[in-house]
Amino acid sequence: MGRSVAVPALTLALLSAAAAAAWDLRALRCSFTSDCECGFGPDLRGLECELAVALVGQPLVRQQLMKGLRQFLEKRTPEKPLVMSFHGSTGTGKTFVSAMLVRHLFPEGLQSPHVHQFSPIVHFPHAEHVERYKENLKHWIQGNLTNCGRSVFLFEEMDKMHPGLIDVIMPFLGPSWVVYGTNYRKAIFIFISNAGGEQINEMTLDLWRAHQDREEISLQDMEAAISKAVFENPQSGFWKSGIINEHLIDFVVPFLPLKRHHVKQCVINELVQQGLEVRQGVVQEVADSIPYFPEEEKLFSSTGCKTVASRISFFF
Repeated sequence: MGRSVAVPALTLALLSAAAAAAWDLRALRCSFTSDCECGFGPDLRGLECELAVALVGQPLVRQQLMKGLRQFLEKRTPEKPLVMSFHGSTGTGKTFVSAMLVRHLFPEGLQSPHVHQFSPIVHFPHAEHVERYKENLKHWIQGNLTNCGRSVFLFEEMDKMHPGLIDVIMPFLGPSWVVYGTNYRKAIFIFISNAGGEQINEMTLDLWRAHQDREEISLQDMEAAISKAVFENPQSGFWKSGIINEHLIDFVVPFLPLKRHHVKQCVINELVQQGLEVRQGVVQEVADSIPYFPEEEKLFSSTGCKTVASRISFFF
């Protein structure tokens, strides 16, 4: 844990206890000074450039991500941590963007000891152990914020998280000075979820049918639809969550469904990354091999760009 390598739930319990036990004078220093930056070196210009070059078909993501980071990082003493929630269907770039983000915050990216990834399948697999998971998660976050006030926490597949579990971190997300003796206001929390993807797809399709460009999508309307969808879904990790109810998420970041020309750009990017020749025939064949929806218009990729890399070998 603390790196991109997954850690079993039992190990998480032991590690969280050790992390919490790390409190000492360092915790006090981190609470009331600007220490504990722990190699944090944000490169917003580089991030913005890479988003423009490598992220396909996501104008709202670039807008929201850069706006949120700039507002947060320009404050020497932020009032609360930055909390962002990524929503969209499979293959639209949520995990891709989160990895890109941390690369431009810490030199080691996902391998940094100050970037912590949580997967409900790996770390919180059993519903009957939710209360134990809550305690472990609280201590893990508490201990790591003691070690590094600039820690980044990534919660993947929130749509598979046990309802009620995530609310244990609510005290770390609000506008208080310290929690459990730890200054947590410089931390970044990112939730990643497929929940709300259906609503995003429907709104994007309605706009297309109304002959409106995806750039014209109203972020406000989409935020309301996403929040309602995840809050009212009993299968969602945010079901009736206080995090939603108390408006603790600063930025909802919607990932739109990708059209055929977006998929083609993903194929080109992948060919370049693999050091292969960009052949238009291959680009077309890979794009054509992917299923599209809705059935009549076949407008959006059913898997986004998720399977592009694995399909290239069949056509090259």
